[in-house]
Amino acid sequence: MPTITTKDGVEIFYKDWGSGQPIVFSHGWPLSSDDWDAQMMYFVTRGYRVVAHDRRGHGRSAQVADGHDMDHYADDLAAVTAHLDLKNAIHVGHSTGGGEVVHYIARHGESRVAKAAIISAVPPLMVQTTANPGGLPKKVFDDFQAQLAAGRSSFYRDIAAGPFYGYNRPGAKPSEAVIQNWWRQGMMGGAKAHYDGIVAFSQTDFTEDLKKINVPVLVMHGDDDQIVPYADSAPLSAKLLKNCTLKTYKSFPHGMPTTEAETINADLLAFFKS
Repeated sequence: MPTITTKDGVEIFYKDWGSGQPIVFSHGWPLSSDDWDAQMMYFVTRGYRVVAHDRRGHGRSAQVADGHDMDHYADDLAAVTAHLDLKNAIHVGHSTGGGEVVHYIARHGESRVAKAAIISAVPPLMVQTTANPGGLPKKVFDDFQAQLAAGRSSFYRDIAAGPFYGYNRPGAKPSEAVIQNWWRQGMMGGAKAHYDGIVAFSQTDFTEDLKKINVPVLVMHGDDDQIVPYADSAPLSAKLLKNCTLKTYKSFPHGMPTTEAETINADLLAFFKS
């Protein structure tokens, strides 16, 4: 399996398919690069080079005990792009991956970056603070950690079968295959990485990162996102970005790159070509 080793000795697994302008995908918590199947297949057949890695502690990357924070996530992404010498790349991040993309661009600069898209993404800040009154109470994320520690297998099953894809909504038609694939990806990773990752995605404030970004950014979010609520995420990020297009999707869930891949892929392609 293709891997790179980071400066702090962590093996990171990645996929690198096709040729052409690179699109680099950053996945959500607690998943892996496999969560981008619908996008990678779509874009590799349309003349793009598609790259995706498993975040440290996730998927096929090393299950290390430490470094599960946005600085390390951004630096690991930078190590992958440098190893592959990617230039004029488009970065696409979903959920936690959206935070990773934003922090990577702000921390490592735009010399390799052409554009970015963040989907159902955690910026600017998920947790409720005095400066972010619309955020979710810290107890929500503390409970996430407690449930993970008590038994992540059933916890992951419940997330996938419920709020992640909106399968708990009236009239929804849950896909058992999609639910099982989410659970499979989650259980491939390390419990410690996922436990720490909850703090990383909920308590990192990306406000200053967003202000530093100059490249065009597409912000995509469903207004029925039960994981990263719409009102305290996408519109606020859009206001902080210098060169932003905000696309809001009526009734789409958090996991819309999977359940609404046809729409999301077409809109990404239009943005890439614009």
